[in-house]
Amino acid sequence: MQAAKPLTGLKVIELGSLIAGPFAARICAEFGAEVVKVESPDGGDPLRKWRKLYEGTSLWWFVQARNKQSLTLNLKHEAGREVLLKLLAEADILIENFRPRVLEKLGLGWDVLHALNPKLVMVRLSGFGQSGPLKDQPGFGAVGESMGGLRYITGFEDRPPVRTGISIGDSIAALWGVIGALMALRHREVNGGQGQVVDVALYEAVFAMMESMVPEFDVFGFIRERSGNIMPGITPSSIHTCSDGKHVQIGANGDAIFKRFMQAIGRHDLADSPDLASNDGRDARRDELYGVIDRWVGSLPLEQVLATLNRAEVPVSRIFSAEDMLGDPQFLAREMFLSAKLPDGKPFKMPGIVPKLSDTPGSAEWIGPKLGEHTDMLLTELGYDHEQIAELRRSGAV
Repeated sequence: MQAAKPLTGLKVIELGSLIAGPFAARICAEFGAEVVKVESPDGGDPLRKWRKLYEGTSLWWFVQARNKQSLTLNLKHEAGREVLLKLLAEADILIENFRPRVLEKLGLGWDVLHALNPKLVMVRLSGFGQSGPLKDQPGFGAVGESMGGLRYITGFEDRPPVRTGISIGDSIAALWGVIGALMALRHREVNGGQGQVVDVALYEAVFAMMESMVPEFDVFGFIRERSGNIMPGITPSSIHTCSDGKHVQIGANGDAIFKRFMQAIGRHDLADSPDLASNDGRDARRDELYGVIDRWVGSLPLEQVLATLNRAEVPVSRIFSAEDMLGDPQFLAREMFLSAKLPDGKPFKMPGIVPKLSDTPGSAEWIGPKLGEHTDMLLTELGYDHEQIAELRRSGAV
C-alpha cells in the first residue's frame, strides 16, 4: 500500500496566474494537497498560451498545472464570488498573486476571509509586498530580479546586465511562499488553530539570496559588480572552453580540491605552492590561475577533461542542454523525467519531483487540465444541483 503524501488532507485554493502563485500551488499539489485552480472563464491563465504550444496549449502549462483541478469563476460576478467563499470556508491555504488591493476591491480581503475561516493561511505573492510606497505598482519577476540585486551582478563587466534564461525571480518567490505556508500551518497546529498572512514580495525573495552583498558594502563600501563566469573571491570556479568547442564548469575552490586539480593537470609547482594553499592566496593570483586552466582545457576535448577531473575528484560538469539531460545516467537514476501523455495521447517527458522524500514522495498524477475541466464536479461537491450549475453558467458566473 502506497503511503499517503505529506500534504494529503490539505485543501489549497489558487488564485492568480502565470508563474509565482501557480508554481507554489504546483509544489503543494505534487505532495498531496488538493489544489483547486480558480481561472477566469475568459481564457483562463495566460500561461496556457506561453512559449511552445502543442495543439494550442503551452507545454509549460501541462507541467505547471499538473495535479490541479480547474474551476472557472467570474470573480466580478456576485454568484462567482459566493462560490469562491464556499471553497475558502473549508480551505487550508489560499495562494494568490494579484496586485495588492485587487481582492480587497472584490470584498475578498484578509479581514473578510479570516472571519469566514479563522484557520485559513493566505499566501500573497506580489512585486513589492502588501505594504510600502510601491505596494500598488505592478512588478513582474524581471522587476524583482532587478530591484533585488540579481540583475546588477549578472553578466560581464564590460557589458550591460543580463537575465537568466528562466523566470528565476518568480520561482524563488514561489519557494518562499511554500516555505511560509508550511511554517504558518505548523504554527496553526501548535498554537491554537489560527491562520495568518504570508506576505512575499518578489524583490525581497530575490534579495534574500544575495549572500554578503549588503554587509560588504556597509562595512567596506564595496559594491559587487558583474564578473562574467567567475565568482570573485572564490577561486578557481569558472566556465572554460574545450578544444572541441564545448564548455565545462570547473569548481576547484576548496583547498584540497585545488591541490588535486593541479596535480591532475601536471602543475605540481602550483599544487605545492604555499601561496596557493588557501583561497585568499589563489584569488590574489586569479588571472594567472585562470590562464593556466584555460590553456589546459583548451588543449583537450570535453570528454577527456571530464574523465581526467572525475578521476581526480574535482567538481566538474559539462554545460547541460535539455538533450544532454535526457540521456544522462544521473538524471535517469534519480527519476528526474516523468513519462506522461498529452491530451491526444502523444507521450512526452516532463520534469520529475523535487525534493525526494524517502517515505512519502510526491508524484504527478495528471497533467494540467483543460479550462474548467473540474467545474461541475467541484460545484456539485459544494452542494449545487444541476439546475443551479446551469444557472451559474447562463449568468456568466462560471
